[in-house]
Amino acid sequence: MDALSLFGFIAVSIMLLAYMLEDKNPHFILLFACGCAMGSLYGFLQGAWPFGLIEGIWSIVALKRWRNRCKI
Repeated sequence: MDALSLFGFIAVSIMLLAYMLEDKNPHFILLFACGCAMGSLYGFLQGAWPFGLIEGIWSIVALKRWRNRCKI
């Protein structure tokens, strides 16, 4: 496994873990947003720009959800 594939695996693992735990604490929604941003970067670095674009949008949506949940 090369470094880029490992980075993608870590990004998706963070997304999965944070998604599973987001009801327990709003900070997991923020972690999910970070995982989505990492997934977006992975998509662009890999050359799969549609994946990178959608993951970037998903990261913004998750940040808005976190802000609403924390009342910031």
